[in-house]
Amino acid sequence: MGSHTYKARGLVLRKIKLGESDLIITLLAENGSQLRAVAKGARKPTSSFAARLELGAVCDIFCSVGKSLDIVKEVRLVQSNELLRRDLEHTTAVAPMLELLDRSTQMSLENEKLFPMSVSALEHMQQSSPQTALALCAAHLLKTLAYLGVRPNLDSCALCGTPLDLSSSQEFFFSYAEGGLVCKSCRMQANSVIMQAETLLWINFLLKSIFTDIVSQPVPTDVSFSVLHVCQEGIREHLGFRLKSLSFLFTCGLFE
Repeated sequence: MGSHTYKARGLVLRKIKLGESDLIITLLAENGSQLRAVAKGARKPTSSFAARLELGAVCDIFCSVGKSLDIVKEVRLVQSNELLRRDLEHTTAVAPMLELLDRSTQMSLENEKLFPMSVSALEHMQQSSPQTALALCAAHLLKTLAYLGVRPNLDSCALCGTPLDLSSSQEFFFSYAEGGLVCKSCRMQANSVIMQAETLLWINFLLKSIFTDIVSQPVPTDVSFSVLHVCQEGIREHLGFRLKSLSFLFTCGLFE
């Protein structure tokens, strides 16, 4: 009796070398769960898998169920997103998005908003300038964190619930541990940092806006970097790790 087979659409997040010519492919499936499978011979120059399983590509894969990992039998490319690998600035901007999805999603744990949101972000990034790609990266990280349950509270004090208006001051107290703003009365109870209102307003915009609106609204490069630093600290505080690709983005000098 033959092995059970199935079809799945996924976004390629990571590739790991296996043996002399195989790859372990990690994908974000349409339901938001993580899918891993072995693509046998994918590293051979003659393999048809190589160009269809690139990082950031969307593809349909046909797999047979294996004992430990499933086996890729066929791959059909749906969305190449070639520019994201051909241009260094775009490659650097997309890497944190893929790394966060890879490290925060799990097999059999569904989150149906992640896949369409991520595919849309890559579509818009494919057609954007490097500076806009940086803003799209920041927006994607914020939205991913929100879908994972780590959405920053920017409307009220995270401790006492007192309403806070971002237009009322130039600076606010922000606590990564508490997950948002804290008022002056509560700041001594929380480990907080001073954050500029401009940065908070941009975070609010990137969180709540669709990618089309973000592309049409130029985001200053220094603002994108500020938001990305907030994302890195939020990921460290609530998910327990730092994104290596984001640390590289901060130091590479490509967006200066």
